[in-house]
Amino acid sequence: MRFSSLEGKLALLLIGASVAGAALAAALTGWTHSAWLGGVIAIAACVVPVAWLAHSAMQPVRRLLRALSGSVASYRDGDFSISLRTRRRDELGQLIEAHNELGHALREQRQNLVQRELLLDTVVQHSPTALILTDASDRVVYANLAARHLFNEGKSPAGLRFQDLLEACPEAMRQALAASEDSLFGVEMGNDEEYFHLSRRDFRLQGRPHQLYLVQRMTRELSRQEVAVWKRVIRVISHELNNSLAPISSLAHSGAELARRNDLERLPRVFEGIGDRVRHLHSFTAGYASFAKLPQPNPAPVKWAAFLDSLKMHCEFRLTGEVPPEPAQFDAAQIEQVLINLVKNAVEAGGDPGEVTLTIKHNVRNWRIEVADRGPGMSDTVLAQALLPFYSTKRSGTGLGLALAREIVEAHGGRIGLANREGGGLRVTVSLPAARI
Repeated sequence: MRFSSLEGKLALLLIGASVAGAALAAALTGWTHSAWLGGVIAIAACVVPVAWLAHSAMQPVRRLLRALSGSVASYRDGDFSISLRTRRRDELGQLIEAHNELGHALREQRQNLVQRELLLDTVVQHSPTALILTDASDRVVYANLAARHLFNEGKSPAGLRFQDLLEACPEAMRQALAASEDSLFGVEMGNDEEYFHLSRRDFRLQGRPHQLYLVQRMTRELSRQEVAVWKRVIRVISHELNNSLAPISSLAHSGAELARRNDLERLPRVFEGIGDRVRHLHSFTAGYASFAKLPQPNPAPVKWAAFLDSLKMHCEFRLTGEVPPEPAQFDAAQIEQVLINLVKNAVEAGGDPGEVTLTIKHNVRNWRIEVADRGPGMSDTVLAQALLPFYSTKRSGTGLGLALAREIVEAHGGRIGLANREGGGLRVTVSLPAARI
């Protein structure tokens, strides 16, 4: 036991008090000639000094406890700047040194966290992707600069209800944000048309449910992709033309040689080969020409029951919901072509063909035709490029199906959107105006 320790100091204090008390009792016993009386007088005389010594010995402990209590309260309030000074070399001094080291470590961690938060906030605030975080009560708790400009005219929407922000948004954006799936949608903003990709995620923050909305502007990226697609299609057409023209040239040369040699029996086979290559080339170019020469739609009243009966003659699907009794207004032949392509894609998606469904919904502004399947869905990359002309994930695909559907729907004044379904699968939504355009 070290005498400089708290235990040693307390032992010395008790030994000193005991020795002083014994000496005083012995002196009083000799003076009173009574051991019992001397002991009682000695005990009575030592009560006050011993109490004073105990108070003096505990005074540093009380000061330390008050200081530690205040320091803990400061830590609870997030203030880690407090340090305690001491010259003691006992256990209390070691406790104070440990407290100061803890405060120093907490200050360094707090500073690192603040620097990381500043860096993260700077990155998020200047990100071109609009980011909005809402809590369980649908209140906006965070929005970066892009989200402020996109949804609230540059002002912070913190504390506002997210549904109130959606009221000022265009119809296509409002429908996409109100849905529960990731999607790609287009919006008319001024005289331009902008395309956005929406991602929505649910998670828990500090034990409470939150929702994160990420809205990324895709117009420029889609424009770059369109240029790349056009370069690709030029290469495809050039390759196909070369593959057809080279045999035709060779066959024509062979036919000329056979004619010069008067070998007329083999000429029909040469002409047949030339005809086959010409018919193949004509079929190839006709598919692309149909996309480039799409006629303007001729809207007319359409009864849904008769329209769906005609559609079932070309493709198989399961109708969900009721057939609307109100007639619609669109070009029946063109929209039928759109739905045939969409249902065909849904059947070929790889899911159960019996799960391919078609749903018709109606409100005051538009008709919504949804074609859904239970295939693997689309990745974000494919989802962002699926509507581009000549983009296809199929080895033998031309990439014209969805692009042609988009052209027809937009020519009707409508929109087409793609979204992955919860539980797997893809949903394609065709939105057509309810009033005649």
